[in-house]
Amino acid sequence: MTTPRRADAARNRDRVLATARLAVASGDLSLQHNDIARRAGTGVGTVYRHFPTRRALLEALAEDTFTALLDDARSARRHDDPGTGIEILLRTLLMRQLADPAFAEVIAGEPEQDADPGTTARRAELGELARAVLDDARRAGTLRPDLTEDDLRHLLCGVAFAVRIGDGPDERADRYLRVLLDGLRPTPGNPVDRRRRRHLR
Repeated sequence: MTTPRRADAARNRDRVLATARLAVASGDLSLQHNDIARRAGTGVGTVYRHFPTRRALLEALAEDTFTALLDDARSARRHDDPGTGIEILLRTLLMRQLADPAFAEVIAGEPEQDADPGTTARRAELGELARAVLDDARRAGTLRPDLTEDDLRHLLCGVAFAVRIGDGPDERADRYLRVLLDGLRPTPGNPVDRRRRRHLR
């Protein structure tokens, strides 16, 4: 007797998510429950039942992108060339933020803001993969040794913000990313490298 109700609930959830995706695609990230319910043709209680907060709805919208990003990060970790691994990781992070505004907002937040433990788990796995990619690059001498994962996350969020301003985002995304990648490489004259060489003697 409970199967039809579960099927109805799943259909309602899918309908709410599809409606929210259309709203985000149109540039509306407010995701007000009353508005989503009206557009989806459901009661507002149905929306709240599946997604108690705006944050919960955002995370559900971002889940597929987050999952795909983790696949890309695993590929970056497995790459034979650590420098190419960093480029793969940063490029996929940037492009997925630009393509999915809901994901961009979720990834820019902190774990304490997560509504779903699954989001926190995906965030933790991404952090572990990113650290491994960066550690490989440091050992290979292709990454400035003073950069942290948080540094790169903040820099990449800044690049994503800059790309969204003005016209021609696709062209700017590649150019800005190239500038960032160039800045990540050690340069023989910088103080960090001199200290590192003294330490290795």
